[in-house]
Amino acid sequence: MRRFLPELVALPLLPVLIAQGRRTRRITPRLPEAAGPKEGIAGAKHDGPPLSLLTIGESPVAGVGVSSHETAITGQFARVLAERLQRPVAWRTCGKNGVTVREALEQVFPDVPATPVDLALVAFGVNDTTAFRSVSSWRRDLLAMLEALRVRCAPTCVIVSGVPPVAHLPALPQPLRWVMGLKAQVLDAEIRALAQTLPRTLYVPLLLDTHDRSMLAQDGYHPSEKGCSTWAALLADASAGWLADTSASP
Repeated sequence: MRRFLPELVALPLLPVLIAQGRRTRRITPRLPEAAGPKEGIAGAKHDGPPLSLLTIGESPVAGVGVSSHETAITGQFARVLAERLQRPVAWRTCGKNGVTVREALEQVFPDVPATPVDLALVAFGVNDTTAFRSVSSWRRDLLAMLEALRVRCAPTCVIVSGVPPVAHLPALPQPLRWVMGLKAQVLDAEIRALAQTLPRTLYVPLLLDTHDRSMLAQDGYHPSEKGCSTWAALLADASAGWLADTSASP
């Protein structure tokens, strides 16, 4: 896909897109971030030292759309991974609603503890999509985030989640949904290509069936508890396989 296609498509539709964007922000329910502790241990019944998991990202990592961080993506990822690996997973979440990657470097990353971790999940894309960030800026900001994580936390593996399927979010009207979907696809293709060039970095596409309305929260925009459960299974399957391959390597 041409990296400038979304901009070319958006230009003649700009007045309509601006009006639809303003109306969508006005009428879409404002859901809070999740309540409760931002860290915990999943699979405490299992033997062995806990695997450490850190997540950093935008609203789903902040738990928007669910009641607690245990039912948000971080807690559910840790729970499924603990079952896959049959060992405890100590998790911590660092997220903020509404941030782009660049904003997260300034507003979220300072809260990341300077402690080595086994796995780090990086989950961004929706806000960079709606902000219509350029591909070059998106790549630069992601590289800065990944480098900062490696310096501060030295993760054994960094898992980069794909950009959510914005083209299928019912909260967005047409043609806004179509144009934002094109932009999300371009950013997703860039993050996939970037991950392939980096050591110990695993890209996992976010394949949610958003035609199933139960996958989304009441705002039609954020993942529900069921959506987070499906997403967590995708992440756990990919990372458990990566860890198994790594441990089997000579």
